[in-house]
Amino acid sequence: MTATTRARLELIGAAVLFSTGGAAIKWADFTGWQIASFRSGIAALALLLLTPAARRSWSWRAALVGVAYAGCLILFVLANRLTTAANTIFLQSTAPLYILLLAPWLLKEPIRRHDLGFMLAVGLGLLLFFVGAEQPETTAPDPARGNLLALASGFCWALAICGFRWLSAAPGRGSPLAAVVSGNLTAFLITLPMALPVGRHPVGDWAVIVYLGVFQIALAYVFVTAAIRVLPALESSVFLLIEPVLNPLWAWVIQRETPGAWALLGGAIILGATTLKGWTEGRGRVAAPVT
Repeated sequence: MTATTRARLELIGAAVLFSTGGAAIKWADFTGWQIASFRSGIAALALLLLTPAARRSWSWRAALVGVAYAGCLILFVLANRLTTAANTIFLQSTAPLYILLLAPWLLKEPIRRHDLGFMLAVGLGLLLFFVGAEQPETTAPDPARGNLLALASGFCWALAICGFRWLSAAPGRGSPLAAVVSGNLTAFLITLPMALPVGRHPVGDWAVIVYLGVFQIALAYVFVTAAIRVLPALESSVFLLIEPVLNPLWAWVIQRETPGAWALLGGAIILGATTLKGWTEGRGRVAAPVT
């Protein structure tokens, strides 16, 4: 097996693992705060054990980026408990829109003219999530509030991505992987008071929590960090688009959860605009930098 083939398989594996988050979060009979806390605590421990690099290059800057990532982790879980898995992942996928708005301020990267079309498309997709009122269901008891939390999760993810790039720009600032571990530790500690007391839960529910921490977060990140050393950024981003495609599918198969038509249309526009932007920008570069 060539290094390129191995890297592609690792990215596919990571995307599939990431995509199971929505269904697994809904499956476990814990509160949202408990899932957010225990999942992140287990993930941090697993990353420290699985990747020696996660134990190096710690800094206050990496911890600061970790705060933004912790916000993404917590809000993603809470949103999944209130709205559909499709709405959560699609609304989190609006992160590139916020990155364009934040980049001039945080990274000194100006907005270009051709970015405006992408911003309008994502904005249109975003508005479609709030057309009409989705009916509550067992796995999505408060869609309106869950959608707002998912939007906030996307904003935190945009901050985290900008932070990862900022850390990568100067090796002395700290490691993005250290920021990932720090973010999981921060999420664990912030949500722990709301997660207690734990109460009694069957072994199967604890197995889901362990799966979320060890496989859906930790192992997926191990795959991603290994693959992006080999593959260009554009190819990597295309493989990772498997996640938002599969995420609502798992929720439909396992929980029979069906997102609304407007949400599906909005999600399709957001994913389509993101894919087109990545493809057109990739054509304009010989090699995209991995950040």
